[in-house]
Amino acid sequence: MSTTETKNKVGKSLYDYQKEALFKIFKSFENAPENYHLLYQLPTGGGKTVIFSEITRQYLKHYKKKVLIMTHRIELCKQTARMLGEFGVENKIIDSKASLDDQDEYDCFVAMVETLNNRLNDDILDISDVGLVIIDEAHYNSFTKLFKFFNKSFILGVTATPLSSNIKMPMKDNYDELIVGESIAALINNEYLAKASVYSYNVGLTSLEVGANGDYTVKSSEDLYTNTNMLSKLLQAYEERAKGTKTLIFNNGINTSLYVYDTFKRAGYPIAHLDNTNTKKERDAILKWFNQTPNAIITSVSILTTGFDEPSVQSIILNRATKSLTLYYQMIGRGSRILPGKSNFNVIDLGNNFHRFGPWGADLDWQKMFRAPNFYLDNLLTDEDIESNFRYELPEAVREEFANTKDEDLYFDVKRVYVDTIQSGQSSKKVLEKSIEHHAKMCIENSEDVFDALLLAKKLGGDIDDRIHRYSKCICKSTHNFIDWLQDDYRKKLNSYLRANFDEVYEDIFGHPPPEE
Repeated sequence: MSTTETKNKVGKSLYDYQKEALFKIFKSFENAPENYHLLYQLPTGGGKTVIFSEITRQYLKHYKKKVLIMTHRIELCKQTARMLGEFGVENKIIDSKASLDDQDEYDCFVAMVETLNNRLNDDILDISDVGLVIIDEAHYNSFTKLFKFFNKSFILGVTATPLSSNIKMPMKDNYDELIVGESIAALINNEYLAKASVYSYNVGLTSLEVGANGDYTVKSSEDLYTNTNMLSKLLQAYEERAKGTKTLIFNNGINTSLYVYDTFKRAGYPIAHLDNTNTKKERDAILKWFNQTPNAIITSVSILTTGFDEPSVQSIILNRATKSLTLYYQMIGRGSRILPGKSNFNVIDLGNNFHRFGPWGADLDWQKMFRAPNFYLDNLLTDEDIESNFRYELPEAVREEFANTKDEDLYFDVKRVYVDTIQSGQSSKKVLEKSIEHHAKMCIENSEDVFDALLLAKKLGGDIDDRIHRYSKCICKSTHNFIDWLQDDYRKKLNSYLRANFDEVYEDIFGHPPPEE
């Protein structure tokens, strides 16, 4: 059967950029020495599985050797097996229950990495005639322990981001060459992917801790993202940017996801929680409900970053911070599939990820990252650097209460005032006195009497905490107890200042005394 007939039969035709990838990869096959390791990069949604399924079909036809495809999740195993079937490639899934009595009848195998490792160590799978090994999601370093079994095979790794999940095991140590596929920008321009509209909400992350794997720990993330302020910010962001759209919320921790579920449920929104403890039956039921419900929301814990394809997703919410570029791209990529009538999707970032990595689809030098991953990672902005450029913004409802204050008069630059104060020989405490006077003016110019002003002062809690945080950075004292004391003391002094100076400041602002009762 000809190539054209096969494609017609299976209903799969490759796009031009996919055909170009095929050409480059097969050219590498032809010229490469034995045991050559090639890495191919293509964005999420670009059709990596389609490409390596066609590679498998052609390889089996022309090279007369067997093909083994490795994945790290059972869902990916099954999806890959189905796609191979669509290309007319008979294959056998090697899972924990699979019998290998009929292995001689197959030229293509699809296996989970851990199951395969066990079978190979037990020497019950014959791999002597495997000429090509394809590794899906190759950035997961769990695959590298199996390379020793395939020292006479061509290894093809495929990934959206050629950065290892383990910073101590860079991909350049396990792959000889990187082929870079079509860019996200080109895929968007040619209408293969939807365009992301990103809305980034500034979040203070300095309480987060980094674990041994180089990313933020679940414990410190849960402490931050389960507090009332962050849950309110999440709900507010959803209502401002994604209300009524089919939405995925990604969290770092099961407890956070459960808190999110409760918050949205109480607000009356249709939401389901999903994590790796759900049974297959529960997971299938949730995903079916999500597919069929136009404004459905799923809150989850990374489980949907790979092996999940739902083009109808309209909004992605990153309710977490990550130091992993791969995870950042995987999460956003879940919304990038196109549909008739869908050319855009929303991304709401509540982890400063946009500031850390730049826009999804930015022009990244993957070759340089592959060759020098540490150079890229070491040059990422720290959370302190990111936050030093933030300006605190009053929540919309609070901003409305300060309608008489111009936008440019809302901001108090703590760092600049601190530098000016110290250079003029004054005590650093003068910074807080000036800040209190500024907050008092905001309250008084939006009040008719001192009682109104005291009520408004209570609504400035977020701005007060932000100023204290910046002040503590300036004076290099940031213990939790000290900051708590400063925040409490500031509120008391602001209230005292308002009671003592309301009439005088009011007359300064408006040119007349406050109205009498």
